[in-house]
Amino acid sequence: MTTLAKPFVEPRTPSRATAVLPTVADLPWLVGYALAFLAAHHIAAEWGGRGFYSLLYPAAGFRIALLWRRGPRLTLAIIVAEILVQIGTGVIDPRSAGWLTALIGVIRPPLVYGLIVLLVRTMADRAQTSMSVAPMPLGLASVGAPAAAALTALPWSLLRPDLTGVSGLRETVTSLTGFVVGDLLGVLLLAPPLLWVADLATGSALRPGRPSMASLAEAVVILVASFAIEILLARIGLGTPHTPVLLAVAWIGLRFGRLASWLAIVVVAAMVLPQTAMPMDMGGRLALHMSLASIMVVGYLAGSFADAQTRLRNDLERRDRLLFQAERLKTLRAMSVAVIHEISQPLSTLAIEAKHLHELTVSADVEIATTAALIDRKAAALSTLVRRLRRFGGRTVDVPTPLPLATLIDTVAALARPEAKSQGVALSIDAVAPDLVILAQEVELAQAIVNLMRNAVQACGNGTVTLGVTRTNRGVELVVVNGSRPTRPEQPGMGVGILVARAIVEAHGGTLSRVTDTAGNTRATIALPLVGESE
Repeated sequence: MTTLAKPFVEPRTPSRATAVLPTVADLPWLVGYALAFLAAHHIAAEWGGRGFYSLLYPAAGFRIALLWRRGPRLTLAIIVAEILVQIGTGVIDPRSAGWLTALIGVIRPPLVYGLIVLLVRTMADRAQTSMSVAPMPLGLASVGAPAAAALTALPWSLLRPDLTGVSGLRETVTSLTGFVVGDLLGVLLLAPPLLWVADLATGSALRPGRPSMASLAEAVVILVASFAIEILLARIGLGTPHTPVLLAVAWIGLRFGRLASWLAIVVVAAMVLPQTAMPMDMGGRLALHMSLASIMVVGYLAGSFADAQTRLRNDLERRDRLLFQAERLKTLRAMSVAVIHEISQPLSTLAIEAKHLHELTVSADVEIATTAALIDRKAAALSTLVRRLRRFGGRTVDVPTPLPLATLIDTVAALARPEAKSQGVALSIDAVAPDLVILAQEVELAQAIVNLMRNAVQACGNGTVTLGVTRTNRGVELVVVNGSRPTRPEQPGMGVGILVARAIVEAHGGTLSRVTDTAGNTRATIALPLVGESE
């Protein structure tokens, strides 16, 4: 998937996010929010209709941006700021009879926004799906908060129409629809750039990259074509369906990410909002705003999902690189263990002989006795060092955990297939029952099996290498079988792969054996205990 520009950076949670009350550092943000909230009400008045909601409510964008940037702990402070602004503008008049109703109407939206932000962040921290990968949580909060705020206003509007000024089910639904639409427009138009500017001011934002001409041309052509289709449909008498524009913005979001989708949304909004600010029927204005809100929601979520997938792929690639490095380090560790194992026995013999030589030369010439004593000390010190290294290297770096055998075999298959294909060798791998679980360190054990399969691939020429799994009374056996070529030349190497594999398998409480029959077929068997079963 090509990228039109770098996505907005997901705002980072401040280290003081666990605090309950605002800090001194939060005061400039709250003062700025109060001023922005006041200015946003004057803008919203241009789209105010019947009832008490506006069809474009920029204040909602400032609200969600502050809550997401500084944390839901500022919810109460935001409520106080909004109350003070509304008292100053006369929306809440403590001397009037309906001041309590107006107060509740001011408190409810920011309270719901704070709760939704808290809920989304909590779910994102605990979930392990692509929906929890940034920037998807912000997209979900941006769409969910306006909808939840409208739902909490529904019972109040139906039960107390005398206080809300909205009577009848139809008028109530219309007003609440306007509530949702207005907040959605305000949030999706203002929150993304506000968060990006806030990150830019603190030096934590990624500056947008320069889009390629091909990507820019594709986005422009798709958007212009969608407008042309709408105009054509209107001229032939099919009305003005906004489905073409919706699909175009969704396509741009999925192809190029959230920044590109937001720019497309701004273009669409710049064409629709000036029309709806003019005198027109309330029903027509609401219909246009509902269509615009649908385009914004679909486009923004599509762009957020594309960015989340890109970030997830980057994380997976980074994990794969780290895993590859870890495999190399673990292989080197296992090789060290194997080498130490091979030299420890002759070195022990050398130390014994050196000690014996020292004892024999005690009464000999002084120079000979001194040299023998030196050899004895050096051999003993080297033998002790090797024993220490062997004990250290034999320890498992990572704690073994329960590992489904099917997962291990999948990992081995993914690592072994490319090399087998390049050698013209076919792999036959048995299916594994999902209930077979071993206690293992996946990377090390996978490396041991891959070593055996590489040896088998190199030995069998253009034949077939099979990896079979058999359940036994004492655990499970993994069997790698290959047929050697009759005229197979001697393979270069020191046999370290087998030594590494044996060291890893034995460290996991298993055994490794290799048998070659008269027909030249080599059978390498790894026996491992299963979780919950004794060896």
